[in-house]
Amino acid sequence: MRPETGSVPLQDSGTGVPPAAPAGHFSLRPLLAANLACTLSMMAFVALVGPIARLLGLAPWQAGASVTVGGLLWMLLARVWGAASDRHGRRPVLLAGAAGFALAYWAMVGVIDASLHWRPAPLWVFAGLVLTRGAIGAFYAAVPSVGQALVADHVPSERRAASLAALGAASAVGMVAGPALAATLAPQGLSLPLHATGLLPLLALAVLWRTLPRGPRREGMVSGALALSDPRMRRCMCVAFAAMFSVAVAQSTVGFFALDRLALPPAEAARTAGLALTCVGVALIAVQVMATRLGWTPQRMIRTGALVAAAGGAGMWFVSGAVPLYIAFATMAAGMGWVFPAFQAMAANAVQAHEQGAAAGAIGAAQGLGMVSGPLVGTLLHGLAPVVPYALLALLMGAVALWPARRP
Repeated sequence: MRPETGSVPLQDSGTGVPPAAPAGHFSLRPLLAANLACTLSMMAFVALVGPIARLLGLAPWQAGASVTVGGLLWMLLARVWGAASDRHGRRPVLLAGAAGFALAYWAMVGVIDASLHWRPAPLWVFAGLVLTRGAIGAFYAAVPSVGQALVADHVPSERRAASLAALGAASAVGMVAGPALAATLAPQGLSLPLHATGLLPLLALAVLWRTLPRGPRREGMVSGALALSDPRMRRCMCVAFAAMFSVAVAQSTVGFFALDRLALPPAEAARTAGLALTCVGVALIAVQVMATRLGWTPQRMIRTGALVAAAGGAGMWFVSGAVPLYIAFATMAAGMGWVFPAFQAMAANAVQAHEQGAAAGAIGAAQGLGMVSGPLVGTLLHGLAPVVPYALLALLMGAVALWPARRP
């Protein structure tokens, strides 16, 4: 069964909700390209922000703030973009988001290039990075929200989880390839990786422009009225928050875990943390590619994935070296590889056709909240003991696995 294309049945099985009629042939490949390009370019910057900050005289908190602001704006605007696509159509809104992302990324590259050349006061550099990185997050919010709604428009409910897993695998490839490409090109200069990765969003925009279906405009339809408290969305949003919160906790504390629990020197701790995150990307790719073939229901994927992720988090209690750390992180990532596409598909299956964009945006907002709050909570809990953040992760994902499903 191929996830790239699909026709829509008359009724969404299990919910009684009729999906939107397709507008011509639909291919998943343009969305895969957009997710890969945007994630790769964003992760390349994350890998370079430390050295860039050191060269330009920025404090570590300023470098962290320039990254965090993108997550904040993603959280705030994901639902806005999704609801806009319900009103005005998926194609124009997704193209606007992709174009804005590409322009904002090149604006950030311009700020960094100018700063490396003229060396202005650090405050000016910080302001430029916050503005441009914030714009990147604001426009990036359109890509997953509208992309998920587009999948819901054209793919039948029993295949949505597989298609969304394919999108997740594309993002996971970007997570792995972005830092790797930055590390490969950085010896030639810190600007070169940014220039190289900046070409990818432009190519993705061209692909989207040529291949996105030209569906009818949606003015006059009821849209954007989906409340965040809507009972149909409650479980989906809680699972989305718990999953992204857990990921952010693990990512933000792995370096400290290597320092304090494994007693590694700083350089070796950084290398170990980087390899652990590489294992995360590889596991995500493998599991989400597998998910496109299994044909599991979203509920089964959530329960299985949450249990596997909880087992990985609990296993951190027994980690005493680098290799067990890699195994535990790969296990947690494997579980998340099932959870992420499952809650996205569950949200799409729970609402009506004209609410798909708002639903995807609500899920994006929940993920953004988890991405922003996870590092703060994780680092605070690390102060109690290095394993405490992972104990919370295990408890949280265990609760997700045991949460009883609501009957449609």
